[in-house]
Amino acid sequence: MLTQPESKYRPQPVIALPDRQWPSRRLTHAPRWLSTDLRDGNQALAEPMDRARKLQFWDLLLRCGFKEIEVAFPSASQTDFDFVRDLIEQARVPADVTLQVLTQARQDLIERTFAALQDAPRAIIHMYNATAPLFRERVFKQSKAEIIALATAGARQIRTGCEAQPATDWTFEYSPETFCFTEPEFALEICEAVAEIWQPCAERPMIINLPATVEVNTPNVYADQIEYFCRHFSRRQDVCISVHPHNDRGTGVACAELALLAGADRVEGCLFGNGERTGNVDLITLALNLYTQGVAPQLDFSQMNEVIEVVTACNQLPVHPRHPYAGELVFTAFSGSHQDAIKKGFAIRRQNAETVWQMPYLPLDPADIGCSYEAVIRVNSQSGKSGAAWLLEQNHGLQLPRALQQDFSGCVQRETDRHGKEMTQHAIWQLFCRQYGVEQPTLRLLNAESQSDAGAQTQLNANAAQDGKALRLRGSGNGLLSAAVNALRQSLGLALTIEDYHEHTLGKRSDSRSVAYVSCLNMAGERAWGVSIDNDTSRASLQALFNAASRFLTPENNLQATRQADDETSR
Repeated sequence: MLTQPESKYRPQPVIALPDRQWPSRRLTHAPRWLSTDLRDGNQALAEPMDRARKLQFWDLLLRCGFKEIEVAFPSASQTDFDFVRDLIEQARVPADVTLQVLTQARQDLIERTFAALQDAPRAIIHMYNATAPLFRERVFKQSKAEIIALATAGARQIRTGCEAQPATDWTFEYSPETFCFTEPEFALEICEAVAEIWQPCAERPMIINLPATVEVNTPNVYADQIEYFCRHFSRRQDVCISVHPHNDRGTGVACAELALLAGADRVEGCLFGNGERTGNVDLITLALNLYTQGVAPQLDFSQMNEVIEVVTACNQLPVHPRHPYAGELVFTAFSGSHQDAIKKGFAIRRQNAETVWQMPYLPLDPADIGCSYEAVIRVNSQSGKSGAAWLLEQNHGLQLPRALQQDFSGCVQRETDRHGKEMTQHAIWQLFCRQYGVEQPTLRLLNAESQSDAGAQTQLNANAAQDGKALRLRGSGNGLLSAAVNALRQSLGLALTIEDYHEHTLGKRSDSRSVAYVSCLNMAGERAWGVSIDNDTSRASLQALFNAASRFLTPENNLQATRQADDETSR
């Protein structure tokens, strides 16, 4: 790269519009949409779609709600021509959907285009020619007058062709290709000339498409160009202003949004932004941007996974994992602080039964586009305490106390640091069960009986097993867990105190299982947690205590348990 790029590159000119109005406007309704996936998108593929894939894509666009679809450049190939004929002859076009086809302003191509559209119920015939000085001077070597003559000759031919097929409901569309780097005055002049021939009115509708064929400036300049054109075009009320932004500077979506603010009525683009070079504007992102502002986009992407599946199969192009709204990772938080904010946001939403969506880091509810919450939080070495806690809550109903979240987070951190990979939901659950004795406790409660005397003392008689050895536990205290702590001290010599205790049910039914969380301290001030899930709350509490206590078992404790078991056997 050059250290002084100004020696090679020149900034594109801007437009003088000091009283521009678009910056103070808001988008309050959806534009008219045109999908050009089957034409512009198809032309951009290394292996263009065959008939079967085109039909599959066509059906998807109908399900998504598109009413105007550019299906082909019928004069470009026999495949495109045949596809248009198939849609018409097989009556595949719904009554509220209009076909659009593209042609250059050339006599032979226009004739071929009308042949493809024979007997179409409704059609938009879209003619274009390049207008920018770069193309006039270097590609076509024609003057402004010659460029206008080419466009008007094509317009006359198209009007004649439309009048010769009155059974079709025609709409004429003209694009001054390379509009965004055409002189604003010349763009107006050539569009006025074409409109003079076509005479747009309710009976003869016309679309003027103002494309950013190659992005050469910032989106605000494109908006100025659109507003300037809308202000000065003499038949503004009789035409639909359409935009067709590309993405050469990576600002195609911004260009489309600002163009709508500036007065455009319609947007042409592709799903996921496919198209020549850097792509067309992404209609999914545009539509869902509106949706998250409370504006109904009039397109349906409620089954996003199906959309992705069909588009990737037809285009043979992947959807980037960070693609807005649709990527595999766009609703996923790995960062600990992000996870904590999202977890708290969901908790408040559930607690307050909120209807308005207010969620940290998630501008769109994944459920609205058919995505589950399973991928919202994923755990790796960058994750904090909330990540694993969220997954345990979502998949197993556990509501971990904050201190237990911190404790388990350290376990997860050590595990992910060890292997350096993301931990799956299954792996997190298995680690949790091993760490806190949920499934295979070292000290297993077999049965227990308790009773309280008049002095409010609880007497506990329990049988347990440790490493296959039977163990009898007896103790008393001012409650069930207090009695169990004393029993552990007498039977195993474990001097413990209960630091924290929590429990909750795992469902709303009266017979739902309960989960208990117990934190214990030994004489050295060391802490251990135990967790247990059981249909009986008392059993869950006792087993959770035993699971915590087993973390402090030493060989001496094991020997004591063995001797007690032998004594019980001999008796």
